[in-house]
Amino acid sequence: MRPLPLAALPLAALPLLAACAAETTPPSTDMPAPGTQCNANAAQGLIGRPADQAAPEAQRLSGARIVRRYRTGDAVTMDFRADRLNVETDAAGTIVKLSCG
Repeated sequence: MRPLPLAALPLAALPLLAACAAETTPPSTDMPAPGTQCNANAAQGLIGRPADQAAPEAQRLSGARIVRRYRTGDAVTMDFRADRLNVETDAAGTIVKLSCG
């Protein structure tokens, strides 16, 4: 039996690598589960209210799983989270903007 030439080794390994590949699941087309999608429009009526009192109600109305509260001009991360409600306040702690992300 003759040994394989070096150039053939990568080709010989392909079937072994293919067997190790993880199966992928296609993305679901169903509606998101409760608490996984934020709807800031449902909480827009709370703009102008003190965030200390209104943030829990804004979270409930929006269906968000988590809340990120910050003042206008604060540095925030740019990562997008579909389940996060952003509560932007002025220096006095009054809600000036509600958004998801």
